[in-house]
Parts: sequence; structure tokens; C-alpha cells
Amino acid sequence: MSSDQNVTDQRISIEIQTQYEDTQSNPDEHRFVFSYHIHIKNQGPQDIQLLRRHWTITDGNGQVREVEGEGVIGEQPEIQANDEYNYTSGAILETEVGSMHGYYTMCFPDGESFKVDIPVFTLAKPSSLH
Repeated sequence: MSSDQNVTDQRISIEIQTQYEDTQSNPDEHRFVFSYHIHIKNQGPQDIQLLRRHWTITDGNGQVREVEGEGVIGEQPEIQANDEYNYTSGAILETEVGSMHGYYTMCFPDGESFKVDIPVFTLAKPSSLH
């Protein structure tokens, strides 16, 4: 399991932990399944709402896939000031190593929207990186 963290100008902290899902993967069929757990903490003085997500997923062969849509895991969570939100999702790659990065589109109660960058994080089958 690996972990990365990012804190934005809006005082939103994003921590990411990844895990290779061995029981759902099938290397013989080039199917490598990864889960990622995202911890979002609103350290700012205002409530926020997560409206949209945009991911860029790159596998070890350099194949790039873009994924975007409303909210996360079917929700558009409101995160109170000094509160947090957690969710787990997943990605399937054709290689044992890849990466993801992207951004969330969020808004304040007055409707002003802003982007929160999600830095690059690695998806890797254990022992695939030295």
C-alpha cells in the first residue's frame, strides 16, 4: 500500500492510498486491478461540495485513458468546514504498473466553483517496482 498527500490553496487536503487487488486480477489476461482510497479533508472555513471528477489513467505501456463524470461513487458529497470525506474506488490496467492524476471540481455555498488538483500517484503490483 502506498500513500500520497496534497494540500491546496483552499486548504483542502487529499491523501491517497493504493492497493493491488490480487484476487480480482488475472496477469495471464493482462488484467491488473487496483483500489485507491481517497481521504479529503476540508481544512478551510467554508463548507464545500465535490461536483465532478476528472482522472487521467496511464498504464505501463503509455496507454492513456480519461475518465470524468459527476461526483464520486455516485455521490456529490458536501464536506463541512473542518470535516472530511472518504471513499474507495478502483482502476483496471493492462499492465502491472501505472499511474493516475486528475482534479475535482468543487464549489462553495455561494456557487463559486474551483478545481482541486490531485497529484500523480502510482498503481503498482507488489514487487513490480524496485
